[in-house]
Formats: sequence, C-alpha cells, structure tokens
Amino acid sequence: MRAVQCFEYGPPENLKVKDIEAPSPGKGQVLIQVEACGVNFPDTLIIQNKYQIQPPLPFSPGGEVAGTVKALGEGVDSLKVGDPVIALMAFGGFAEQVVVDRGAVLERPPSMEGIIAAGFSMTYGTSFHALKQRADLKSGETLLVLGAGGGVGLAAVQIGKAMGATVIAAASSEEKLQAAKKSGADFLINYSQDPLRDKIKEITKRGGIDVVYDAAGGPLFEQALRSISWNGRVLVIGFASGEIPKIPMNLPLLKGCSIVGVFWGAFREKETDLDNANFKELFKLFEQGKIKPHVSKSYSLEEAPGALKSMMNREVVGKIVLTT
Repeated sequence: MRAVQCFEYGPPENLKVKDIEAPSPGKGQVLIQVEACGVNFPDTLIIQNKYQIQPPLPFSPGGEVAGTVKALGEGVDSLKVGDPVIALMAFGGFAEQVVVDRGAVLERPPSMEGIIAAGFSMTYGTSFHALKQRADLKSGETLLVLGAGGGVGLAAVQIGKAMGATVIAAASSEEKLQAAKKSGADFLINYSQDPLRDKIKEITKRGGIDVVYDAAGGPLFEQALRSISWNGRVLVIGFASGEIPKIPMNLPLLKGCSIVGVFWGAFREKETDLDNANFKELFKLFEQGKIKPHVSKSYSLEEAPGALKSMMNREVVGKIVLTT
C-alpha cells in the first residue's frame, strides 16, 4: 500500500510516498481502508520532532482518518466489514490503510461522506470538549474565537452558536472572516487591520468577553485576556502563530478569571467514555445541519508536502484533507 513516510525530521519537503507492507489487525484491532485523512497543525510539528509525541522513524503523520472497515481482529464484534467509520490516532493516517484499536474507532453517520468526516474528529472533538467541559459555555454568553478561520476555529464558531452563545470571530483576513460568517459568527474582527481590544469594546459595549477560545497564541492572547469579563474563561488551545505567550500574572488575579488548558488528545485517552458521549452529541448536531466542516481543498498523498506547507504558512481556510 502507499503511505506518506517521514524518514528524517525536518520540513515537509523531506516526506516521501512509498509502497510499504499493508498492515493486518491484531486482537481487538480494526483495519480501515482510508478514504481521506485530515491535515492538522500537529502534523507540521510531529515531522519536525516538535510535538509532544515522538514516534520512531520512519512513520506516517496524520491523526484523523475516515474510511470503511476492511477487516476485524479477534474479539471485535461490534463492527462489520464495510461500516463507515472515523479513526483517531496520534500518527499514521497518511496512508491507504491503517490499523487502530477498536476504542479509537467511531461509527460515523451514513450521511457524512468521507472527505467531510476526515475533517471532523480532531477539530470538533477539540472544540466541543473546550467549550463544554473546560469553559462550561452557557447560552447567552459571549464567545471570542481567535484564529476563527482555521479548522478548530470554525468548529468553535459553529459549536458556540449551537450552544446559544453570541460569537465574535477574529481572524487575519477577509476570506477567513467570510468563512466564519457563513459558520454563524455574529460579529467579525480583522485583527490584521483593526485593534482587537478596541473592536471588542465596541462590540460588547465595554461589557467584556465571557469565554476566549485561542488556537493562535502570540500577542493577541494578552489583548484578549485584558478584554475578559469577571469570572471569564480563557481557553488555551494551541499556538498556530508559533509564539507561546507570556503574560503578567496579575491579570487573571485582577480579572477574577480562569486560564484553562485544553488538550483533547489526553482527554480522549483518559476520559474515553465522556469523549464518546461528546461525539454522539456532535453527530446529532451534524445530522441536524448545525455543524459541518468547511473543507476548502483536498490533496493527493503525493501532494502532502504542499498541504503541510499551506498549514505551516497559515494559508488554510477551514480544513484541508488528503485523499487516497
């Protein structure tokens, strides 16, 4: 089978597509014929040895796949060959076939096509966990999404609206903001043109933000923190800007707010049953038409380096996927 392989840590240009031996499922495992695999920011880090997980070389990047069940290992009787599924993994998804443990497999709605499903699990799993378990977002609250044009950002906009929040989408370009508007954002801020804090004051009439969702990091984090309301919650999702912010710690004291870390991968591992319940809610929202990944472009396996470079350069609107 064909797979994108990382033989040495470095830039996307180092990746190669190779024919490797097809895997077979062991006890408690599932073999999946991959239709598409989502491309995510952690994929750009893991190939550079900058991620929390460091797989042995060579390996394939890719943490979320959509496909159909091709074969079942011993003891797996809750699925059948041909079932449409999503699989969650740390790496290995940029390939025509993958083997995963049964617990990493979710049965996707039949109406969710493969390309859409490949852009679903990581972004919506992260954003739903962030807004539900970590922020306890309430209907009527105000949610600010930084980096609202990316995959997790657009997911947060859609989920925030589904939860009854007023959503302010902030992004670096008009193209990204228009995608956020189509996803339901109530207000838009182009922070490459307008001062973030001034626009927040104008929109909220100086009332402040209840929940900040920040997947970008960088200098905007402190500006958003300074705009938080009393008892507000600031969610640390990631650092797509490449800069981990450092803040004066008197700010959360004065604001009476919480700075909350969100690590969905660890949550999935430690609280799998609760995450499975999250996905049941997410699939229901999808079938109701309230959420749907914005897949802006698909690439072949051979085009994986270009896809990852677009992600690194923050050129992606919504989600991009590799198809087999």
